[in-house]
Amino acid sequence: MTGRAGRTGQGRARRAAAAAVIAAGTVLATPGTVLAAGAGLPPKQPRIADLAVGGAECVTGEDRPYVGTVPQVTARLYGPGGGQSGEASQVRGEFEAWWQGEGGAEERVSMTTSMKHDTAPFSWQLPSTVPDETVVSWRVRAVNDDGASAWSSEGAGAPCEFVYDRTLPDAPVVTSSDYPDDNTWTPGAGVRGTFRFTAQAEDVVAFAYHFLGEPLRTADIRPDGSAEISFVPKGSGVQVLSVQAQDRAGNRGPRTDYTFRIGQGPAPVARWKLADAAGSRSAAAENGTAAQAGAGVTFGAPAPSGTSLTSTASLDGTGHGFLTPGAPVVADTAKDFAVGGWVRPARVDGTRTVLSQDAGTGRAFTLGLTQAGSDPAWSFAVGGARVTGGLPETGDWAYVLGQYDAETGTARLYVNGRAVGEETAAVPVAGEGDFQIGRARGAQGYRDRWKGEIGDVRAYDRIVVPDELTALATRTAQRVGHWALDTAPDGFAPESGGGAPLKLGAGASVFRLDGPCDPLDPECGQDWPLEGDGHLRLDGVSGHAATDAPVVDTSGSFTVSARVRLTDDAPAAPMTAISQGGEHGDAFKVRFDPENSSWDLVLAHADEPDAPETVLRRIEWPDGDFGVGHRVTLTYDASANQVSLYVDGWKESDGGTAAFDAAWKSTGGLQLGRGRTADGWGEHLKGVVDSVYAYAGVLSETEIRQLP
Repeated sequence: MTGRAGRTGQGRARRAAAAAVIAAGTVLATPGTVLAAGAGLPPKQPRIADLAVGGAECVTGEDRPYVGTVPQVTARLYGPGGGQSGEASQVRGEFEAWWQGEGGAEERVSMTTSMKHDTAPFSWQLPSTVPDETVVSWRVRAVNDDGASAWSSEGAGAPCEFVYDRTLPDAPVVTSSDYPDDNTWTPGAGVRGTFRFTAQAEDVVAFAYHFLGEPLRTADIRPDGSAEISFVPKGSGVQVLSVQAQDRAGNRGPRTDYTFRIGQGPAPVARWKLADAAGSRSAAAENGTAAQAGAGVTFGAPAPSGTSLTSTASLDGTGHGFLTPGAPVVADTAKDFAVGGWVRPARVDGTRTVLSQDAGTGRAFTLGLTQAGSDPAWSFAVGGARVTGGLPETGDWAYVLGQYDAETGTARLYVNGRAVGEETAAVPVAGEGDFQIGRARGAQGYRDRWKGEIGDVRAYDRIVVPDELTALATRTAQRVGHWALDTAPDGFAPESGGGAPLKLGAGASVFRLDGPCDPLDPECGQDWPLEGDGHLRLDGVSGHAATDAPVVDTSGSFTVSARVRLTDDAPAAPMTAISQGGEHGDAFKVRFDPENSSWDLVLAHADEPDAPETVLRRIEWPDGDFGVGHRVTLTYDASANQVSLYVDGWKESDGGTAAFDAAWKSTGGLQLGRGRTADGWGEHLKGVVDSVYAYAGVLSETEIRQLP
């Protein structure tokens, strides 16, 4: 009993102490509780910086925002603690708005929010009774049980203002002297044109516009109520420019559609094919002035295959290896221009010039090659700026074009139709001197001379658009082999153009269906030719067919395609359908890999045992000797260092193309039905091969889909 009484006495003492603390005005809280600060005090006055109308800052006077819809106003309010960390308060927000009514009397509306923590945002969606075309003022204050703060407009504060504007601006007027809307065809693609927009209302601040097929853009208005934009058509045809005026409230009015017709891009201002007769001392001009040739220029040099050129000019890299028309070609280097041509360097060391134009003792621009670190690179320089990219290779043809865009003030470089390097800001210099082919002007005379071939030089006083770039750089693939595999007299399957035949080895035979068979007979379905009247059967043990010599140059661009059907629906080992290689490895082979159930394109990086390989893979089920099989096609683009694998005319969007810079020139013949392995010939195909094609150059995707 004594112990219990003692504990009871201690509890009374603790309660008495707690009561004394409370009486002294101190509040005790459990852990984690945030205490109200400044008990018995009113909230702090709202700050102008914490107020907004429809996302715009609180502003009074001429800079007040214009809004296209009745806005929501927001505020951050503070209790007595002023929003200090760890001090939370409960407050209400009182909003008030007013304006001058139609009769001149002031009209007011107000709203009070519920009680919330002062850390939360407070907002008020103003009522629909807010008039348009009228200055509306508003303010706010914070209120708690102990009083109200000053209004945000009092003391150093000010009312927030806005104007609700729901009136749409009138449609603008659109004009252009370069591309008139009068049903006439105007040249053309690549020629920059200027378009003028004129507002029909005083409160317009911008114009929203877009060309057909282009994204929406805006143009700011000038003090005279107009705006001007420039546009470079990317192709010929009918084009529509749609424009809307936009007022201060963001309202966009009716659309003005301006229709104009774009003709073909103008011809280059100068062009020399450089396909003149051997012994000529000048190059005839397709456009512009004939170019006089130095003694180091020899006409009649080879031309890039797959182009319309029949020959080119060879420059020997000496002081006599140049051509010049003796006059400038690019009349104004501060405006849009482009220069380019086909080139094949005999040397890629140092700095070597394809095209340039004199500017006093220097040059306005140069196109050629230079050294980027330890490697050569294609180069285009305008003024003191230079773009470099790509990889010039001795003896390889490339189409090189440099372009200056006056609108963006940038220089760009294209190699074989593709942009290389980084678009670079450039400040052009006046180039009133002579145009040069094969050399560039320096302080001590001409220098940086070209050694190699140059053909089809062109200069433009406009932008060369993407389709033109592609056309200029395209080399049409040349068919170098087609084997229908319909017959094999004396064991040789002929090439349709009289080229090298495919010699059939043991285990290979050509099946030919000379008459109809019962379509219900399974063997009839299996033996029906995939294409034409026959096909090549391979036994999967030793069967193959091959040419004696290489068909495609695997160090350059090429395309190879064949239709293949597998006999088994569960092959036991990889089987190669088509390949071409050397002594130890295949420069390329297309095989079926049963482990992954895929058609694989495999490229060895060297003709060496255990050389690294690049592999592209396409998942497909094996045929089981049924159906028409699959057309497998591979391409190698030497200019882009890329390989691609197509099955039935399509490639995977992810993984159908890969970078490949290890191409080598194979010495062996084209093989059907086998490939090189570590143990020699192997990976024999058990199935059917038909209609084989080989091309020097790269077929386009459309052309690949058009193969039988």
